[in-house]
Order: sequence, then C-alpha cells, then structure tokens
Amino acid sequence: MSLWAEEPVRLALLALWRAGRLRRRQGCGAAFDELLRLPWTRRTGRRDELALEPARRADLEALLDGSWPGWRDAAARLEARGLPADERGWRRLADLERRAALPPLPARLNLRTATAAVGPHSKAGLGDARREGLGDVEVTRDGVVRLRPHPGLRLVRGGVALEAADVAAVLGEVAVSERALRDGTRLEGPPARALLLVENKGAFVDLTPPSGWLVAHVPGWDTATVGALLAQLPGVPVVHFGDLDPNGVRIARHLRALCPGLVWAVPPLWAEHAPARALPRPWPPDLDHADAPALVRDLAARGLWLEQEPLALDPRLPAALAALLPGAEPTDQPPEQGAGAGR
Repeated sequence: MSLWAEEPVRLALLALWRAGRLRRRQGCGAAFDELLRLPWTRRTGRRDELALEPARRADLEALLDGSWPGWRDAAARLEARGLPADERGWRRLADLERRAALPPLPARLNLRTATAAVGPHSKAGLGDARREGLGDVEVTRDGVVRLRPHPGLRLVRGGVALEAADVAAVLGEVAVSERALRDGTRLEGPPARALLLVENKGAFVDLTPPSGWLVAHVPGWDTATVGALLAQLPGVPVVHFGDLDPNGVRIARHLRALCPGLVWAVPPLWAEHAPARALPRPWPPDLDHADAPALVRDLAARGLWLEQEPLALDPRLPAALAALLPGAEPTDQPPEQGAGAGR
C-alpha cells in the first residue's frame, strides 16, 4: 500500500487542503516528512508545522485524486457536520452516519450488538457519544449465573414456580440469565445460610459446601449478573472463594464494591497447602494488598500464588468456610456433596 493510501495520511492531506497548514501528528510522521521534501510546502514559524504554497494547491488536489478518489465527498460530509478533517473527526462522522442509518431498535440490546450498531465493530468502546445514539435502549451484558441451589430454593416468575433442586437434578445445576433476573425471575423459599461465590469453574462444581449454602460461579470480572443475584438475597451473608494471586485480589476488591460486607474466604488451613502447591510467580509492585488477609500478604512478599482447586478437595473445607461467618454454629447435617461427586 502506498504511503498516501493509508487512512491517517489521507486525512492529513485533507486537513492540509482545508486549512493550508498541517501539524505533525502521531501516525503521520512519515507523511509529514515526505510533504516537507516536496517543493509545494514550507515550514512555518511554529514548531512541527508546515504550510501549503497557495500556487501549488492543484498539486495537492492531484495527489488526493490519486490516493483517495472520494476525498471531495468526504470533505463535504465533514464540513456539513462541522467536524475537523482528522482521525477524530472522521470517526465521529462515521458514528453519526451509522446512527442516521439505524433501523428501529428494540427496547434492549446486548452490549456487543449495541456497540456494533453505533460503532465500527462489536468490540469498540461504547462511550457517551455513541451511547447517546441508542436513545432509551437498555444495554445488557447478558451474563449467566450458575448456581448450586440450597434446599428449598424456588425459581418463580409470574404463575410458574420451579423447585431449584429438581432443575439441578435434571440439568446438573441451575443457570439463570441476567435478562431473566431483570425481567422478574425471583429466588424464593427459605434463605440460604450463606452465598458462596466461587471464582473458578473446577472449584465451583467439585467443592463440598457447608450445609444450607447457595453456591454461585463468578468467572473473573463477569459480575453484572451476580449483582442482580445479590439484590435478591438481602440479609444473606456473602463469602468469596477465589485464587490467591494478583487477579484474585482485584476480583475480591471488585466484589466488595458490590457487597461491602463480603467475607473473603482465606481459611487458616489454606496455609498448609502452600509449601507443596504454591506457584512461584511475581506480584505487581504497584498492587495495593494492604487490606488483604495475612496469608495473601505473605504470599505477595514471597512471590507465590495459590490456586483454589487443591483446597476445593480438602475434606476440612466445609467446616473451615462455615467458621468464617460471624456467630457461626456447628451444622447438624452432613455437608452437601459436590456437583461432581459420583460421576
């Protein structure tokens, strides 16, 4: 591809044509230097700025004709919107033109679909300007919260009620979508003794929870659906069980922002696994873990990480988790078996 055919360079040429001057910008340094070598530009008195010789304007137009046949139309469209002839103005023009071409939108869209509708692609940012183009559309992330239900939990919507244990008996667990929770699906029945949030899938399906606990899978930062779940469990203690590594610290802190009373599950017995199972890994020097449990601070000081999966198989884990709750009392029932038991 010719230097002049690259989009940032073409826009630099267009800016020079419109204003008669051009400042050096990131991504256009090579074009700026090449233009300075041409006889129809000159340096101005300002640093990193060149000017077009008025008598050579036709030469610039010929260069634009060869590298960008549609440049005159592009210039007119930018001018009509009052936008600058640079990359920022060009992106804004594209957003506005996509907005004008939108079909009627539904009341709700997934984040990726919404972003693709008003942005260049589904993974582009959805800033305030693009969000404005969606009007009153509700944007959702559409996560799914995976649950291992406690006894008596019911899923209720309208006139339909399902016993969560029956659903789990058929499907292996209960999966509730963000949209279902937003649209009125309720968790009813006797409250769980606690809600256990588990970071990793393996630990979620294989650990044995304390009796009467509801278990939910929280995969990393995907916590929007968990927030909707927490709203339905007022008064239920929340315990988070995740890896003891830098990302685990960040996730625990993020979850505490959603639930300030959250208990970070770092039971004392976990330290017994450190000599054999800790992984030598560096911790970021700028990660603030001063408020983390003592074991986490010790691991950070020694440059070690601990995964949660080995602890998930420790038969002492149910009692250790139950002991983390304020005023915890011994359970009078055997612990519920992990979802993977017996397979």
